[in-house]
Amino acid sequence: DGLVMALDLAGFSVSAGSACSSGVIQPSHVLLAMGVPKARAMSALRISLWGDETPEDIDRFVVTLKDIVDRFRRARMDSESTKKGHLF
Repeated sequence: DGLVMALDLAGFSVSAGSACSSGVIQPSHVLLAMGVPKARAMSALRISLWGDETPEDIDRFVVTLKDIVDRFRRARMDSESTKKGHLF
């Protein structure tokens, strides 16, 4: 959910569920039918494109997504270190 919110704040249309089940906290039935494990399907990200995106728009999305994921991973590592009694 944090990833969806962060990307939304950055101006990108994304969702954590399938298009036909917005608002439902269920894995995509399409991903499950493709054999994707439920835990992985629950972490899927649906990216909406409108058709008029430029290569620069796509590049900006990729850079933004990487930056957000990196920031979340650093925060998780910091949190795990703190729980174990380590400061850094």
